[in-house]
Parts: sequence; C-alpha cells; structure tokens
Amino acid sequence: MNILILGSGGREHALSWKIKQSPLCNELFIAPGNAGTGMVGTNIAISATDFNAVKSTVLERKIEMVIVGPEAPLVEGIYDFFQGDEDLKNVMIIGPSQAGATLEGSKAFAKEFMMEFDIPTAAYKEFSAETLQEGLAYIDANEGPYVLKADGLAAGKGVLILDDASEAKQELAAMLGGKFGEASAKVVIEQFLSGLEFSVFALTNGKDYKLLPVAKDYKRIGEGDTGLNTGGMGAVSHPPFVDAEMMAKVEERIVKPTIKGLGERGLEYIGFVFFGLIEVNGDPYVIEYNCRMGDPETEVVMPRIKSDLVPLLEAAWKGNLGEQEVEIEERSAVTVFMVSGGYPEKYEKGKEITGLENVTDSIVFHAGTKEQNGKVLSNGGRVLAVTSYGSDFKEALATSYESIKHISFEKHNFRTDIGFDLK
Repeated sequence: MNILILGSGGREHALSWKIKQSPLCNELFIAPGNAGTGMVGTNIAISATDFNAVKSTVLERKIEMVIVGPEAPLVEGIYDFFQGDEDLKNVMIIGPSQAGATLEGSKAFAKEFMMEFDIPTAAYKEFSAETLQEGLAYIDANEGPYVLKADGLAAGKGVLILDDASEAKQELAAMLGGKFGEASAKVVIEQFLSGLEFSVFALTNGKDYKLLPVAKDYKRIGEGDTGLNTGGMGAVSHPPFVDAEMMAKVEERIVKPTIKGLGERGLEYIGFVFFGLIEVNGDPYVIEYNCRMGDPETEVVMPRIKSDLVPLLEAAWKGNLGEQEVEIEERSAVTVFMVSGGYPEKYEKGKEITGLENVTDSIVFHAGTKEQNGKVLSNGGRVLAVTSYGSDFKEALATSYESIKHISFEKHNFRTDIGFDLK
C-alpha cells in the first residue's frame, strides 16, 4: 500500500525507517519531511496542518494509510476531517479523533479523565482569569515546589516548576493574563512529585491495546539534568528501573483504565497513547498523556520493535488488534541528540553537516535537517538523533558517542551524560 507520514522531525524519520522495512509498504511519502526522510521515501512540501493540501496529496498519490506524527493536526481534528469526507473516509488514518486528542490538548480534561477513572496522578486544581485570586490564595496555602501547567498546547513551554511562592504567583498571573495565549486561558496547579520519569507507549483502537517498548528521555540542555528544557536531548530503552513488577502496576492501574475510559467516554481513538509517568516510592503516577508517539523516544522505540509495524496499524484500524502479537528486540537502544549551538535559545540554521557517511555502527535519524544542492544542512534546534543498540544501555550509549565523533557541524552540542541517573 502507499503510506503517508505527516511531520518533519526525528520521530517521523524513525517511523519512516520502520515503515519502509515492511513488505506491505509500496510507496512511502512524508509531508513535509526532512533530509533523512528523503532518503527512505518521497518528501512532499506541504504542512501537516493544511488539511486540504493533505487531501489532495492522498488522492493524487493513492494513499491508503496516513500516520500522523505531531500533535497539532490531531488536536485540530484531522481524523474528523477524513471521516467527514466521502473521498477520504476509507483511508486508514492512524491518530485519534479531535475529542480523543483532548487528552493531550487540555491538561484540565486529562486531569478530570484521570479522576473519573481512578488513574493515579498528582493532586491538582485548575484556575482561570476569573478565579485568579483563588489561585493566588491556593499557592499561599501550599508549600512548594509549585507546578503550573498551561491547559492547552504551548509548544512544550507551558509547564513551570517553581520553588518560590511569590514567583509562582507572578507566573500564574502572567499565564492567565495571556503569556501563552489561548493555551494558558486556564492553568492547572499541580502537586509536585519527585522520582524518576519514564514513558510508556500503547497502540490502541480504543478497545484493545498493545504495549510498545518503554523509554526514558532527558529533556534539559545541561549535564545532570540542569538548565533549560528542550524537546529532548536523548533517550534510553529499556530503562532498568522499570522492572516487571513496575510494568504490572502500570498496566493494571494506568493503561487498562485509560483504554476502558476511552471506550466509556465514547472517544474514537485509533493510534498511539503516550503515558508520561513518574515512579514515586515504587508506584507509577501519570504526569501527562500525549496522543501520539514521543520525540526523542520514538528514535529508541521503533528500533526495538521487531514485528512489522504496518500490519499492527492496519489491525488497529480494522478492529482486530487484540489478535496481533508484538515482538520486542531484547537489546537496549539509546539515542543521543546533536543540537545547534545556542539551542534551546537563539541558534543559527544552515550549517553543513559532514561525516554522516562514516557512521557504520549507529542509525542516524534526522530531525532539523534539509537537503540543499546535494548537501545536508542543519534546519532546526535539534538536528540529529544518533541511535545505537547494545547488550545494555551503557554499551549502546558508548556506541552512540563513538559514532558522534564522525559527525560535525558548526557549533554543535550534545549531552555527554545520557542515562546518568540509571544503574
């Protein structure tokens, strides 16, 4: 079949890499894609949120399956757009309905959902501009750290963790005053949880589900998890602290009630659920839901799925996912991101990347790159994800760092301590 992947980052290159291996994939298209996706499929220069352009592409290229990478098209309702169009409604679209995507699109909705279905998460209250004074009083009445979350999508910048009450009150007022636009028209103030975070992924049709490899990502720019948050500086799969006992708790307390809740709420959901979790004193709690695969986690999850992904996606669409098996690679996988100098603040693009052809022991997934006149240039903050296998995560990590020595672009940066908090 002809398959279209929407998006342009490392997640989409990793998905493309995996999908292209399937005997069921005839032609692969990526919109808009990057220099890496252009090596495994055909890039199409349209935006993932331009639904009419996506429709034209699907019809022109005889696309039978569309895989939605990023959250924006899902939250904006691309699934509903397809289902409401006579020409598109039989095209398999892997991603939830707009209502289903509200699990990611609204922190308040997600919290209410978790409370209704008794899914463990941090205590919280939500506030709006009309209840600002109550919010300020709530901060005064509680001890820090204070976790402030913009209700809507804020490009990964809508979560603040603050120790100081007066600073938290200033930020609450700023957020409700429009700091993140419509995204912070409502703000959730949440109890701070301390522990190791990890990411669990499930493919579901809203009734059955299949668990995919578990990962742990590293979001901060600096060594030892210091400095500003980024889109992700690296990831490890499988994190050793997530043992069989922990996964049994995750499945019984979180995954099963979430999928059951989707059904009971009548939310159409064919696609991936990303459970952002934290381990606190041996128990898992939900920090957040995402309605798609994570990035940089996809760059370690896809290499650890041994099964053909296309039949699994097709089964999710056709309703027989429960009959499928997912075979997982026993080896560990680690990815390390090479980023532009200055990222996540001001950085330059257009730097020539050299040495990619010399990497033989790792998979290099492109994120912020473009091809121009036969050269690969940097085209974003997070540029390349260097992924390797190993008998354990330390061996995989060492291979990624060895491979990075072969690659160069002006002012590039990467963390040298991915996995520092794992035994």
